[in-house]
Amino acid sequence: MAPTVRHRLRHVAIAVLLLAPAAGLLWVPWYAGASPRLAGTPFFYWYQLAWVPGCGLCLLAAYALTRHERDDP
Repeated sequence: MAPTVRHRLRHVAIAVLLLAPAAGLLWVPWYAGASPRLAGTPFFYWYQLAWVPGCGLCLLAAYALTRHERDDP
């Protein structure tokens, strides 16, 4: 695979990783409900709480991809 194509794919992957948490949390009508419940907690609350480690993992993966990019010649 050509280096420019590889860099473009890496940039797209980084953009998707950074936009996924924003899209998942800003589209409120999708998760603004009470069911399904998890341990008695409405979906609205546990969905947002589940994004806390999810955001961290997305940011970690995006950071790893940018560090890998700096190491490439």
